[in-house]
Amino acid sequence: MDHAGVSAIIVSSEQSALWAARAASAERAVSERHLRRLWAIPGTILGVVGWPATIHHRLFLGWNYWWQAHLLDCLVDAQLRDPDRRRPLVIRRLIRSMWLLNRGRWTNEYYDDMAWLALALQRWDHLQLGRPHRGVQQLAGEMLAAWSDAEGGGIPWRRGDVFKNTPANGPAAILLARTGHTDRAADTADWIDRRLRDPETDLIWDGLRPGSGGATQFEKTVYTYCQGVVLGAELALVRHPAHPQSAARIHRLVAAVDARLTRDGVLTGHQGGDSGLFSGILARYLALVATDLPGRATVDDTTRRTAAALVVRSADAAWLNAATYRGLPVFGPDWSVPAVLPTRNGRRPERDLSVQLGGWMLLEAAHAVSSSEQNRSTG
Repeated sequence: MDHAGVSAIIVSSEQSALWAARAASAERAVSERHLRRLWAIPGTILGVVGWPATIHHRLFLGWNYWWQAHLLDCLVDAQLRDPDRRRPLVIRRLIRSMWLLNRGRWTNEYYDDMAWLALALQRWDHLQLGRPHRGVQQLAGEMLAAWSDAEGGGIPWRRGDVFKNTPANGPAAILLARTGHTDRAADTADWIDRRLRDPETDLIWDGLRPGSGGATQFEKTVYTYCQGVVLGAELALVRHPAHPQSAARIHRLVAAVDARLTRDGVLTGHQGGDSGLFSGILARYLALVATDLPGRATVDDTTRRTAAALVVRSADAAWLNAATYRGLPVFGPDWSVPAVLPTRNGRRPERDLSVQLGGWMLLEAAHAVSSSEQNRSTG
């Protein structure tokens, strides 16, 4: 091997170690500030949705089902990054606590919430090499049953609603593809591309609803996580022989995100609340594109490199702009500007668990990308 090749391997190894350390710091920050027993019940753990926490937060009077699902996903990321015999106990307690607080059910009224939990549960099952969790197939069944031909297909945002959106249909398509329902997953991906892709920008709109006189009303707001879930759905279908269009859609959407949803190469941010997770979700699926997109054509390589660069640049910015409390990071909702330490009586978005999970998710994505590059270098 020449000296340039050796240097590339060393740099790649150093980068992987750097991102592992940063992701570990993000995990510790969330664990120390947000993880608490549910109502002091032994054997439980749940994410407190605000820090510094109020009594309302500590009593889990608002607990945000889908934020907990992404907390589970981040813990699975951490176990993949650095297997630890103690973390599975935390994961099992989190899953049990979600079930308890959700009144002994896996389901709720929102299809996007249910899809996110099922995806996280399935990743945990896969990591354990165990039987599929009983909640996964139940929740996948909810996605199948929710389909209707109104507005050309798709599922609603929540039970009994006529609004159909990308945040529900995107993760549902990923789940259906990963649980063997590839035909319905393909139908869902096709419906999103046909009805909710902006023909001028190639970005994905939020959703649609029936309007008066039979005219469809489109909600054309563009959110980063809508792009992420569509990338995830198309990537889950990219090897499906009956769905050859997925690769081209991935190339097109990654290019659109790079051109229109970045600032100096950093993914654009949103605010606190639910939107605190949006760009982290996009980073998760960009990382999967960077590591898992097949193909040897120039366009495939370009898309992988673009996706990887977006993740790593965003993670660099998020880390450099994070505030620090007791040596651990506090991320902001916009990774391109400095974060501000929240206070108990303030309304800063940095207070939200969602924002901190978004930053943690981003750093795990950067580690996954750098580890994949290291493996390619050594291979």
